[in-house]
Amino acid sequence: MAQADQRIVLERLVRERGDDYANLSRLLGRNPAYIQQFMRRGTPRELGESDRRKLARYFGVEEHVLGGPAPDAATTATLVPIPRYDIGASAGPGAFDGSEVPVAHIGFEPNWLRHLCRGRLEDLSIIKVQGDSMSPALADGDDIMIDRSNGARRLHDGIYVLRRDDTLIVKRLAVNPSSKLVTVSSDNPAYPVWGEVKPGSIDVVGRVVWAGRKVS
Repeated sequence: MAQADQRIVLERLVRERGDDYANLSRLLGRNPAYIQQFMRRGTPRELGESDRRKLARYFGVEEHVLGGPAPDAATTATLVPIPRYDIGASAGPGAFDGSEVPVAHIGFEPNWLRHLCRGRLEDLSIIKVQGDSMSPALADGDDIMIDRSNGARRLHDGIYVLRRDDTLIVKRLAVNPSSKLVTVSSDNPAYPVWGEVKPGSIDVVGRVVWAGRKVS
């Protein structure tokens, strides 16, 4: 990637996050003017490998987006890249309406993915959990993989991402085998249960088929 492009990408990431150059410089353990000099004066000419890696991790993007080496073709050829979006439950109006751009892709072994879901691998995506309503099963900040082909038409007991009032939420659904009504609940008992509702009254985005979290 040309250095001019590297600076354009970094400037966009900073603007989208509402961050500033001085904060990024401190993140790298540099003097407060370091990133501004890189962006405006071209000094240094390019980001060092360590700085680039820290910034990629901070912004949640793949390192090659900031000028790092492209993923090795031999490695990625056997993996299925699942898009990861910088949105989560309670993400707000318009969330996950198809207009979002993934911030990264995470590679998974295809046979392993097919054990998780029965639908198309193209219908898988990753977002974040926000809040503690599904604790302890899911914690705030967890990554969750959603199978969007497993929606309202294939509804069965499990954890799902729903859209309610243009906001994404994660809830546990239980289908009554007799009445076919659905109970919508949280694993955290501090949150109320919706009670039994008709399947058509809930907007199902997809079923949660995998979760990952940082171990402290």
